[in-house]
Amino acid sequence: MQTSLPLFPVEASTIAPRVDHLLFFLLAVSAFFTAGIFLSIFYFAIKYRRRSESELPAPVHGGIPLEITWTIIPFGITMVMFVWGASVFFRQSRPPDNAHQIFVVAKRWMWKMQHMEGQREIDELHIPVGEPVKLTMTSQDVIHSFFVPAFRTKADVLPGRYTTTWFQPTKVGKYHLFCAQYCGTKHSAMIGWIYVMEPRDYQAWLSGGTTGSMASTGEKLFEDLACANCHHLDGSGRCPNLRNLYGSVVQLTGGATVRADDAYIRESILYPSAKIVAGYQPIMPTFQGLVTEEGVLQLIQYIKSLTPKPNEQPPGGKAAAAGQKAAKK
Repeated sequence: MQTSLPLFPVEASTIAPRVDHLLFFLLAVSAFFTAGIFLSIFYFAIKYRRRSESELPAPVHGGIPLEITWTIIPFGITMVMFVWGASVFFRQSRPPDNAHQIFVVAKRWMWKMQHMEGQREIDELHIPVGEPVKLTMTSQDVIHSFFVPAFRTKADVLPGRYTTTWFQPTKVGKYHLFCAQYCGTKHSAMIGWIYVMEPRDYQAWLSGGTTGSMASTGEKLFEDLACANCHHLDGSGRCPNLRNLYGSVVQLTGGATVRADDAYIRESILYPSAKIVAGYQPIMPTFQGLVTEEGVLQLIQYIKSLTPKPNEQPPGGKAAAAGQKAAKK
């Protein structure tokens, strides 16, 4: 496509052809009706022009078949657009369970990425070809937008919230990354590159220069912030037990409930008095300004690691081991 229509970027993801096909359909429908309307105007303007001063048009009192026709046909076309567009949207909004997890923090004027294995990148992202990749994104300052034209992927990145997007690259190569939301004086410089690699090359790149996974880094930060003084993994602390917390339903003071997802844990770290767990006092201090967005993501991954997946052994680590020993006692 890029050779015949150079204005269109290469299709380099599984969703790209679906988006392009829908776009071409919408363009074709728009062009057809635009041409039909203007040609009809010219035709009727000539055919029914007034030829003399005494000539008057015959009165028209309506045409039920015509009214039904131009109601049903546009309705059918718009329903095709709706169903087609909804199918693309729902496919794009539901990342596969086996997708690679990558975390993105946008900051004026750079993109900071971190892989689950611990690798960090700035304005670059290395990913394997043929495998789905899920991005969990937040902003450190203002609204940004993660836009990769070759993947037909664009998602807003908001401060104080986590947004997600995913894609599955299909071609090895180097692709542009843009910020598609005006974010200040150097907005045009907030660009980067996506490097799609063969799985073997990606694993070789991933294995070099890591200092530990996000969960292990989060565990160290958990200890440095003295969180374990109150959050005992055996449930005896002054604050809620974090083991098996992630994904569970939390009972709050007042009778309300909330699911312990990424957003809830982030809020509990930065705004601990926003939701108080039933049976506990609001004694936790805020860590807003003390922990960066990257640190919050690392803490979330550590807390998430304390909830083993089915058929998975409980996570290791100093805090986890201490909790296991206390539980056995």
